[in-house]
Amino acid sequence: MNMIKKYYKDFVHRGLVGMGFGPIVLAVVYAILGTVGAIDSLSTDEVALGIISNTILAFLCGAVTQVYHIEELAISKAITVHGIIIYIAYVTVYIVNDWLADGIVPFIIFSLIFIVGYILIWCIIYFITKRCTDKLNKIIKK
Repeated sequence: MNMIKKYYKDFVHRGLVGMGFGPIVLAVVYAILGTVGAIDSLSTDEVALGIISNTILAFLCGAVTQVYHIEELAISKAITVHGIIIYIAYVTVYIVNDWLADGIVPFIIFSLIFIVGYILIWCIIYFITKRCTDKLNKIIKK
């Protein structure tokens, strides 16, 4: 039971830290869309929904990283769980905010971009970690 409290506390802490970035990211996205002329104005409802949904998304993105600290969970399973939760959260936010056009093609394109981006990020993390580990192993062997 004590372990569950620790995971829950870490989950909430990570979520709260991540949550602070949601509105900032949304503001940057809105600024870019405004600059390129993709949007002229937003209603107060659109702004409020964007802030709330992106804050929740940022909380989940931060909190779900807790799966990597569950020692009983293999890294491959943790990556899969993390990816699925993040994917569902992003799709939900995109649908709720009407940022994803209706139809199967936009959904497939979004899904492919998400999957490729997720895999790319993990490849970068893997190679950076491997390089650092190799450097440390060389130092230790000297």
